[in-house]
This record gives sequence, C-alpha cells and structure tokens, in this order.
Amino acid sequence: MPQSKPYQPLLLRLLHGLNGAIALLAILTAFLVYNAYDGRLGKIPAPQIADIIGIHGTFGKLLLLGVMPAFALYSFHAGQQRLVQPDSFGKLTQLGKPIWWYSLHRIVNTLMLLALTWAIASGSMVKEEWLPAGDLTQIWYYLHASGWAVLVFCLLMHLLMSAKVGGLPLILSMFDVAYRREDSPAAWWRKIRSFVDRS
Repeated sequence: MPQSKPYQPLLLRLLHGLNGAIALLAILTAFLVYNAYDGRLGKIPAPQIADIIGIHGTFGKLLLLGVMPAFALYSFHAGQQRLVQPDSFGKLTQLGKPIWWYSLHRIVNTLMLLALTWAIASGSMVKEEWLPAGDLTQIWYYLHASGWAVLVFCLLMHLLMSAKVGGLPLILSMFDVAYRREDSPAAWWRKIRSFVDRS
C-alpha cells in the first residue's frame, strides 16, 4: 500500500464524485424498478416507491444531459492517462507485476465509461409505460437491464482495482477537499481556452 497520499486534480474529483453519486442512485433505483415490475431472476421484499420509474429516469437524464458528457470529455482528454493505453493489453502478459495491475485498472476504467454510456443510451429508448403494463419483452428493456448488470460488474471491478493499485490512500484522495494553487477553479477557464485553441 502506498505510503504517500496521492493527489487528484480538483476537477476530476468534482466530476467523478458527481457522476459517481448520480450513477449510484441510478443503479439503486434501477434495481427497485426491476424489483417492483419484473423480478424474474429473484426479488427482495422491499416497499414499492411511487413513480420509481420516473425517479430512475430523472437520474438517467441528469447523467445524459450534463454530468456524463462533461466527465467523459475530461476523462478522454485531461484524464486520458487513467484510461486504456496503446500498450495496455500487451502489458497484461506481465502477470502479477505492478504494470499488469495498472494496465488492468486502466482497462476497467475505460470499460466503466463504456458501460455507463451503454446503460444511458439504452435507457433513453425505454418507455415508462412498458413495465407497469407488464410488457417485459421489449428489446430496449433487455439491453438496458443488461447494461445495468454490466455497469454493476464494472463498478465492483473499478473499486477493486482502485484498492489494489493505490489502496486506501488512493480512494481517500478522491474525497479530499484541499487543492493546489495551480488547480484552483480560477484557472479552469484559462485551461479550457487553451484546450479549445489547441483543438
């Protein structure tokens, strides 16, 4: 486990935290929707929440219309080193070595973004009236439910890989409120303009 405390850029912490919080609420409400209207693979005794489908859809729209695009833009540009690299799959041959874990972590991070995109895109095609009417055979519902399952798996892998490569210090660094002077929100506009000018 690393002894020094890693530093995460403030914008990454904010976008990651907001995206993660809304995604977790979407995952939880998705299960409650399944539990209330489907349950073919098992269900738990939980009270049915009024308009749970609408609540779940609201979290999906929050991700689709704002948080997820901003986080994806950051991830594929400023945070690109945390995602899959050209040599990531090649380094998986170095089984058990630190680079193997770091490469796997980057692959999992990328899969996490893709799984969330899949869940959001398929969810936008699901009609709210299908499940209350007992219509459980729509292809978009199957795709969205499978996207939820893949997303949950990727989330668990993301947490496991984060714990493996950075331990508790890495996880806690995502919740730190302190930031460096050069990472101040006052400098964000300058960095955005610099990025746009280079594009």
